[in-house]
Order: sequence, then C-alpha cells, then structure tokens
Amino acid sequence: SVAQVPVAEGKSVQQTVEMLTRKLEVLGAEKQGTFCVDCETYHTAASTISSQGQTGKLMYVMHNSEYPLSCFALFENGPCLIADANFDILMVKLKGFFQNAKANKIESRGTRYQYCDFLVKVGTVTMGPSARGISVEVEYCPCVIANDCWNLLMEFMQSFMGNHTPGIPSVFGTKHDSIYSPADTMVQYMELFNKIRKQQQVPVAGIR
Repeated sequence: SVAQVPVAEGKSVQQTVEMLTRKLEVLGAEKQGTFCVDCETYHTAASTISSQGQTGKLMYVMHNSEYPLSCFALFENGPCLIADANFDILMVKLKGFFQNAKANKIESRGTRYQYCDFLVKVGTVTMGPSARGISVEVEYCPCVIANDCWNLLMEFMQSFMGNHTPGIPSVFGTKHDSIYSPADTMVQYMELFNKIRKQQQVPVAGIR
C-alpha cells in the first residue's frame, strides 16, 4: 500500500516525517537503509499530435531503488511496461515522439524500516528543491495475494498512521486473487505523485 500522509498542523514536512519514524521506532521497527522512487513525465510531441490527429498522452518513466535493474513506463489508466534500466537511453532517441517535461520531475526519498514481516518506507516527496508531501509505503513480505493480507496490513498501518490509514488502493480492486507485482506498487506511486502535483497547481483562467 502506498499512501500520502498529510503534514501535521503547525509542523513542517520534515517534522511530520520525524514524528512518523519515531512512532515506528517505538513499535520496534529497525532502519534498513534508504530508498528512492522517481518519476519523469513525458508528453506526446506536438508534431506527432498534429500529423496524426491524436490527443496528447502523458507517459511516466519511473525508477524504484528496490528494483535497481528495472525501469517502469506507465500511461495513466493504461499499461505498465517493465523494461531494463537503459530504457532511459531509448527515451532520448524517441524525443521526436515523446518530450520530457523536465520541470515535472518528482521523487520520494526516505528511510526503509523492517518490522517483523513488514517493510515500511517513509519518504519526503520533492519537486525541484522543495518538499511537497509525505509518502508511506507498507509491504507485508510473506504474502503475494493482496486481498489475503489487506486486513492485516490495515491493522498494522493504524498502529502508527492512526486516522490517516488509507483505504484499499484502487489497484487492488482489479487484482482480486491474482499475484501482486512491482508494477502495482509503481501505479500507486504514479497516482500519489499526480495527486501531489495537482495539489500544488494554482488554477489560472483558461488553463486546465
């Protein structure tokens, strides 16, 4: 489960992260290094749209330190391609079709914690130099069928997230009893990053 945790009232992003990690440490969770998930946005090149009459599509190219040899390419509401790490080089060659929206790079970095069979990652989400939000990823390592362990996962998350415990992720709804994969985690990060991006946007007349 990947969820956003709101910044505590009167606190900064960093102070809220410290409060969460302190709760985990009080529970008995141990630090297990760091993690990073990043996401770059590509939009369909203008020449492709005009010549083929297609509507512009966004593609998200993502990396996760948990899977260092893989690169994930996702379309919103669309397929997720898992490629090897040099997919980024291919994207440079495809610049006639997909343009990198450089200002839109977003990432979550933080500490990994192990607590019994749970892996917890508390990250600070940044765009450019500024912190924009907080992500919490929780994984129950022994189970690969999402629906079999959701109640257990939720109970554990309540122990340190309290009333910010998330509901069942939309990606679980389509999985039912099938095996959970790394792509499902990346879809959740993509949704979280897009939600945080939209929260930051100031509405301007005539611009959607």
